[in-house]
Amino acid sequence: MGEFLKSTRFKVLLAFLAFLVGIMIYSVTKGGYSLSGASFINTITKPFRFASNSISMKLEKNADRISNADAYYEENLELKRQIGELNKKLTEYDDLLAEVEELRKLVVIKEEHPDSVFSQSAEVMGYIANDPFKGFTIDRGYADGIEPYSPVITPEGIVGIVIEVSQHSSTVRTLLSPDLSIAAICSSTNTDFGIVEGSVLAAENSRTKLIHLDKKHGIKEGDLMITSGSSGLFPKDYAIGTVTEVGIEANGLSAYAEIEPAADISRLRSVFVIMDFEGKDGEEEKEDTDEAENTP
Repeated sequence: MGEFLKSTRFKVLLAFLAFLVGIMIYSVTKGGYSLSGASFINTITKPFRFASNSISMKLEKNADRISNADAYYEENLELKRQIGELNKKLTEYDDLLAEVEELRKLVVIKEEHPDSVFSQSAEVMGYIANDPFKGFTIDRGYADGIEPYSPVITPEGIVGIVIEVSQHSSTVRTLLSPDLSIAAICSSTNTDFGIVEGSVLAAENSRTKLIHLDKKHGIKEGDLMITSGSSGLFPKDYAIGTVTEVGIEANGLSAYAEIEPAADISRLRSVFVIMDFEGKDGEEEKEDTDEAENTP
C-alpha cells in the first residue's frame, strides 16, 4: 500500500482529482454562489447522482416492461382490434358514398329520360383481352332483367350495347366497334343525319366515326351528336359524342366526321343498362344489329 501511495500512478490520479475539484469550485464561485459544506458536497456529487438517477429510471422501465408484459400484450391486441374495426367502418363508409353517388347519377338520368327504364348500377368487371374496341363485361345478367341488344350508357352518354347475357353477367360491345351502328343527328343543326360506326383506325385514338353524311352538311368541330331514335335500337336524344374533325370520304360521294365519345370508354367503372324505352322494338333491334354485324 505504501508503495502505491508513493507511486507515479497515485500522484497522477491525485492531481487529476484535484483538478476536477478545482474546476467545480471555480464553476460555483464564478456563478456567485457561496460554498457551504453541504452545497460543496452536492456540487461534487451532482454528476454521480445524475448518472445514478438515469440508471435507476432505465432499470425501473425495464422492470416495468418485464413485470407487465402480459398486460401490454393484451392492450396491444385490443388496440389492433379497434384499428381493424375502424378500417372496416371506413371501407363501409366509402362503399356507402359510392352507392349514394351511383344513385344520384341514376336519378339525374331518369329526370332527363323519364320514358326509359334503367337497371341498377352495373360494375365493369373487366375489359375483354385483345379487343381493340374496348369491349367489357358487367356484373348484371338475366337475374337482373338484362336482355341482349339492350343499350348501355353512363350519365355522360351512350357506351354501347349488350351482346351476350348469362345469369349474373353480360358482355358489352362499345360504339368504337365497326359491328355496331347508331343512327345519329347533330344537336346543333337538327337536320344533319348520319350513322355512327366504329373503325379500326379511329378506335386506336378512342374515337368513332360518323358516316353517310351529306356533303352539304352544316356540322362543325365541337358539335354534339345524339341518338336520333329512328332505328329502334337506341332511344332518342342520348349523347353520343363531340365532333373533332370533318372531311370528305375518299370516294367523294359523302362526308364524314370523327367523333370523340361523350363517355370515356377506356376508363369505365360502372354503367347503366336501358331495359326498356319508348319506341323499343325487339325484332327490329335484332335485325338492325344483325345487319350491323354483317356490314363489311
